[in-house]
Amino acid sequence: MKLPARFARLLTGLFFYSVGIVLTMKANIGYGPWEVFHAGLGKSIGMSIGNASILTGLAIVLMTYFMGEKLGFGTLLNMVVIGIFIDILLGFEIIPTMTGWLTGILLLLAGLFTISAGSYFYIGSGFGAGPRDSLMVALTRKTGLPVGLCRGGIEVAAVGFGWLLGGMVGIGTVISALAIGLCVQVTFRLLRFDPTGVRHETLAQTLRLMRGTER
Repeated sequence: MKLPARFARLLTGLFFYSVGIVLTMKANIGYGPWEVFHAGLGKSIGMSIGNASILTGLAIVLMTYFMGEKLGFGTLLNMVVIGIFIDILLGFEIIPTMTGWLTGILLLLAGLFTISAGSYFYIGSGFGAGPRDSLMVALTRKTGLPVGLCRGGIEVAAVGFGWLLGGMVGIGTVISALAIGLCVQVTFRLLRFDPTGVRHETLAQTLRLMRGTER
């Protein structure tokens, strides 16, 4: 796949991921696991959810780097672009807020599968997984456990720490924490995608490709 097509795939994935997050928020039955953590962290140290998300991403990037995962252009772009897309989607109020439990749960599930599709696109671009998906892949490699189980474990941990820090938890949070791993695994299986088999470029390799010095 040529570089421009890979960039398009990366941005498509980040956009889908952002849409998925907004869908889970607009479900209005509880923040998703990472949003609970970001809200709790932001509340504890006095910063916005967006800035807390960036700070968390930086911490996870360092963690996964020491676990042997490659950091790439996509890893860094993930920390910034998703927040921008989320602000745009929320600002224009494209997606209505649900007012009932049934519609909320349906929208939440749609959001989880959209997030899973976003992960498929941007991990598959080979520019490096985002911070949280890098952690998912690193744990899968290290433990040999199914990718869905590793993802689910990460989400449950995020909820627990976020709740202790004062983040908002609802029934939607519980559903997200328990279902995201299954959604990711089902989506990857349907698309016949193995995230551990993707060869990710480092940031230096991508920059050399952009300059035309590496084929």
